[in-house]
Amino acid sequence: MAGKSENDVRLAVLIDADNISATYIKPMMLELARYGNPTIKRIYGDWTKPQLGPWKQVLLDHAISPVQQFGYTSGKNATDSSLIIDAMDILYTEQVDGFCLVSSDSDFTRLATRLREAGKIVYGIGEKKTPTAFQAACDRFIFLENLAPKEKNKKKTAKGTKTSADASSDGKALPDAGNASSDAKDAIPERTIQEMDEVTCELISSSISDLADEDGWAFLGDLGNLINKKSPSFDSRSYGYSKMSKLMQSLDFVEYELRVNEKNPQVKLIYVRNKEENGN
Repeated sequence: MAGKSENDVRLAVLIDADNISATYIKPMMLELARYGNPTIKRIYGDWTKPQLGPWKQVLLDHAISPVQQFGYTSGKNATDSSLIIDAMDILYTEQVDGFCLVSSDSDFTRLATRLREAGKIVYGIGEKKTPTAFQAACDRFIFLENLAPKEKNKKKTAKGTKTSADASSDGKALPDAGNASSDAKDAIPERTIQEMDEVTCELISSSISDLADEDGWAFLGDLGNLINKKSPSFDSRSYGYSKMSKLMQSLDFVEYELRVNEKNPQVKLIYVRNKEENGN
């Protein structure tokens, strides 16, 4: 949030245990550290159910408080209701700057919208199957699949393309399914890489044009912020690149330029522009 460093931004992390695998918890908490300090950490589920057993140890490791919610009626998800009620209680009684809603369930769409209406920043975390409505209701939506660990010793493909078979976020290999260990069922699913489609290319190109100066150049930091406002789930890791700058360098329709920061010569500023605007 404006005027605060990541260490100062207080986050309430609310997790739907019925909807998220325990194997994701460690990379998820590391990811959240980039955005703020999780001062409230709660997870909701019926802990009498054996399928939630894998959560028990990781809750201790990450100081997450479990909230017991029995399923009162067959076919009804009481966990969702409990999480929503707690979120509203926290909104009015706790001093937090934002919320992180961890679920792939569209039932939290209205909650995310309401929290943003109250002036809170909302991060969503879920799998790529998460309905678009919930993704769009958040300030930023992070796919759990993008938090999968990276493997080594694979080649990059030609500039501008990477495949799920041979590239991870830094051009290295994804796990080989044929060499899976005996505990693969408990491991985080391997990271999958999307191909850059026309819709995404147009999103990037139009956003550059929106920010461009008279010469067509746009500051990369501003570009990333604008793209995430237009598409909260946009993430360079979805396309095989660990950083936005690496993704920009890979695109054939984008020019990339490093400039010296006049106030601090040790810092390089990155600018991009559409090649077509420069007549290329």
